[in-house]
Amino acid sequence: MEKNKFIGEYGINASKKMLFPYISTPSGLSQWFADDVNVNEDKVYTFIWDGEENRARLNSSRSNHHVRFEFISEEDEDPNYVELRLEMNELTQEVYIRVVDYSDIDMEESQELWDGLIHDLKEIVGG
Repeated sequence: MEKNKFIGEYGINASKKMLFPYISTPSGLSQWFADDVNVNEDKVYTFIWDGEENRARLNSSRSNHHVRFEFISEEDEDPNYVELRLEMNELTQEVYIRVVDYSDIDMEESQELWDGLIHDLKEIVGG
């Protein structure tokens, strides 16, 4: 199946330091990103959506800046990944989340999915 790379940027009224736990910890991610999130001793994250488990490794992380989860698949040599970056517009001092979602979901569906997820996150943090 063909992969698509969705890139979205969403302004959010909160500091990077406040937002980082929401994109990097199981408890933070389970509030807006997935129904439930667990991590085991090997640092493999299990994301649960609609009762279905998806496992991912935290490939890259920099405190208060970004995380990248690469999903584990036995049959896929080109794995799906999600990268969440917290960036600041130096001119306006506005913080925004840059989402890179590489998966087999079409672009329109990805746009709708991320618009909804970020809306949920904004409601939680008040941004």
